[in-house]
Amino acid sequence: MSRKYFGTDGIRGTANTAPMTAEVALKVGMAAGNYFTRGDHRHKVVIGKDTRLSGYMLEPALVAGFTSMGMDVMLVGPMPTPAVAMLTKSMRADIGVMISASHNPFQDNGIKLFGPDGFKLSDEVELEIEALMDSDLSHKLVPANALGRAQRIDDAPGRYIEAVKSSLPGSVTLEGLRIVLDCANGAAYSVAPKVLRELGAEVIEIGTKPNGLNINDQCGSTHTKTMCDRVLSEKADVGIALDGDADRIQMCDEKGHLIDGDQLMGLVTTHWKRTGQLRGNALVATVMSNLGLERYLESNGLRLIRTKVGDRYVVEQMRALDCNVGGEQSGHIVLSDFASTGDGLLAGLQVLAVLASRSGPVSEMSRVFEPLPQILKNVRYTAGADPLSQSRVIDAISSAEKAFNGDGRVLIRKSGTEPLIRVMAEGDDAVKVEQIVDGIVAEITAVAG
Repeated sequence: MSRKYFGTDGIRGTANTAPMTAEVALKVGMAAGNYFTRGDHRHKVVIGKDTRLSGYMLEPALVAGFTSMGMDVMLVGPMPTPAVAMLTKSMRADIGVMISASHNPFQDNGIKLFGPDGFKLSDEVELEIEALMDSDLSHKLVPANALGRAQRIDDAPGRYIEAVKSSLPGSVTLEGLRIVLDCANGAAYSVAPKVLRELGAEVIEIGTKPNGLNINDQCGSTHTKTMCDRVLSEKADVGIALDGDADRIQMCDEKGHLIDGDQLMGLVTTHWKRTGQLRGNALVATVMSNLGLERYLESNGLRLIRTKVGDRYVVEQMRALDCNVGGEQSGHIVLSDFASTGDGLLAGLQVLAVLASRSGPVSEMSRVFEPLPQILKNVRYTAGADPLSQSRVIDAISSAEKAFNGDGRVLIRKSGTEPLIRVMAEGDDAVKVEQIVDGIVAEITAVAG
């Protein structure tokens, strides 16, 4: 069944342009409020946001929708996506909402929904909410005396800070660590520096002065050069960069070299196996994770279980297999003992705890495997076109897979948020990998419209 509003990570688009308008936000509030109204108790929703200017437009529209269905609204203001998930569960809310477009520029925004258990909604539930959004809900409006109320939850940041800190044993300290922290002028601009400082670290801040327009602007996990350069100039031990809603992390070592999500997941997974914390004897990651990670885990008696791209698909598989470590190469890391969704700050703490338990520079401790050459290129196509259905593209992909002959792999997929086709290949031979990617890109470009 086709999806009209929801993509791979909620509803997303350019602010004040369909589907990211106040009207759609109102419909989301009404539809989700109606869907999650079950029983006779007083129903509640937690709403958080990042620092985008358009949050001031979308938040009151959502509030209107939920209160019209009789739901009380708890507003937590700018807070990380994982904080909203955590607060939804801890405050016994019926639903949680995060207003954010994650790593996208300020002009975009999005709406993500969480169930009462703090987990992102399934495709099936999102489709049911979509159907309600396009239906007539006027007969579901509550009488005037049953309208919901809205209130600000002023202590929400403190609740999240304590929850994140409690993921570490009391014996762990970050004293002596000099950390560059880039908060992308986003949702974690206030809470993340406090967490690291309260654990003893010396923190050098970047991206902690949001103005509504500078979120992810040449900073954060998608613009890591800012962090890397600052680590070098400040002679810091390590760098941490979060994205706009702080569910993603990138790190770099003291030399300013990036440590991607695959390395971080490999480090935590094998450490947790040694300490007896790991469940499921596996790491759950997506099809994008490097083949080198898979080989490294196998050498340690562990499995890499792959899912399609999207951290909620990772989480679904983690829950099904009772695994407690999962994530994406891009830096969404899910540690389900402590969080129900990706949490960049929490993941960073767990990595720092592993590094603190060992001696030596971060550059020597953090790279646990040698990645295979991997190339990813994006091809933009005209909306409405379907290049992947063209026979010449199908033949090119088939020929590429045969050319690897088991020494690599090809992955072609459409972006869930933009009209892009992502072409990825990896293998032992870097020259062959580049030739294969360029060949497929050329064929897709020829029919992209």
